[in-house]
This record gives sequence, C-alpha cells and structure tokens, in this order.
Amino acid sequence: MALTHFDGKGDAHMVDVSDKAVTSRIATAEGHITMAQETFDIISEGRAKKGDVLSVARLAGIMGAKKTPDLIPLCHPLPVTKVAVELTLDPDLPGVRVEATVKTTGQTGVEMEALTAVSTAALTVYDMAKAVDKAMEIGGIRVILKDGGKSGRYEA
Repeated sequence: MALTHFDGKGDAHMVDVSDKAVTSRIATAEGHITMAQETFDIISEGRAKKGDVLSVARLAGIMGAKKTPDLIPLCHPLPVTKVAVELTLDPDLPGVRVEATVKTTGQTGVEMEALTAVSTAALTVYDMAKAVDKAMEIGGIRVILKDGGKSGRYEA
C-alpha cells in the first residue's frame, strides 16, 4: 500500500478527492494528560487560577477541529457538521481523558480533525495548569473509530 500524500516523484501533494463519493463521515479520537495528584485536585475542585480548565479545554478542542486544515499542510478544508469533545477526570491516572468525535458529509474523512481536537484540548489543560505542574504528560492520542467512505469502518 502506497502513501497517498506523495506523487510518483516522491513530492508531497494534496490528494485529489474530486472523484470520491460524498458520504457521511465520522471519526472519534482519544488521548489523555497525566499530572500530579495535587494538580488533579486543583482542576477537579475548580481552583485553577486561569478558570474552569475542562470547559476552556472543551472549547479549545472544538476550535482545534475547525482549524485543522490551517495546521496540517495537506489536510482538506471540510464542512465540519459536528464536533463533540468530552473531558473526563480520571483519578486512576491521575489526569484527564479526552475524547473527540467529528462529523461531516464530504469526500474525505475527519480523522485529522478528531485527532487535532484531542491534541488541542490536552494542550489547553497543560497551558492552564502548567504554573503548578510542568511535568504533566500528554499521551495515547489515537483514532478509535472512523466510518464512511470507500475504506469503510475502522474501530480500534
């Protein structure tokens, strides 16, 4: 199987999707950010100096999904029809689990938008809590569901 973002000469290019069918597309991605217990307590108790960490991170994730083609050079601009970002406090990490689902009706999928939403939300949690915990770690970012289009359904 060949990489689609390179032409016959090996040069990067945007894939031509003009002959692809317009279908309903969905993608869900996940990730997490781990932190010190003290940081987790500050966020869960709403004591962060910058405000409501999870609400701001949710909005940042939505914005990130909508800005994906501005950040990823060969990503197509798509009419995103839905972005849902869920942030869940997980005391077992301790930290925050992030899940994003993106929908569109178009000629290419929204995996990159879902991944960007998760990444942006996690980075926002980091930004809002870095004053108390610079050692936080972001990880596990991956696509867990993709459906629609020629390649069909994928579930992790």
